Amino acid sequence: MNVFTITEENFAKEVLEADRPVLLDFWAAWCGPCQMVSPVIDEIADENPQIKVGKINVDEQPELAGQFDVMSIPTLLVIKDGKAVRKTVGARPKEAILDMLKSFY
Repeated sequence: MNVFTITEENFAKEVLEADRPVLLDFWAAWCGPCQMVSPVIDEIADENPQIKVGKINVDEQPELAGQFDVMSIPTLLVIKDGKAVRKTVGARPKEAILDMLKSFY
C-alpha cells in the first residue's frame, strides 16, 4: 500500500516538499463515512503512482486539521506545489475522487 501516515513531524517533507500532487484524507477511527472511503483511498494510492496519498487522523493531529479548516470528516484535500488546490467534504465515490485529482497530474 502506498499510503503515508501524515503527522506534524513529517508534514513538510511528505506533503509540502512532495514532487507530485498529494491527496490528503482527514479522518478519524470513530467516523463511519471515513471507514467507507478509506479502502477507496487505498485503491487510488495503489493504482495511481503519479500522486502521493496521505492520511491524517484528526484526533491525533488536530493542529493539521485546524491549519486546513477541517470542520467535518472525511475531508479530502489536494496539495500541489505546497498549496491546497482542491477540497471536498464527505464520502465520495472513487470516480468523484479521481475527477478531483485528474487535472493535477
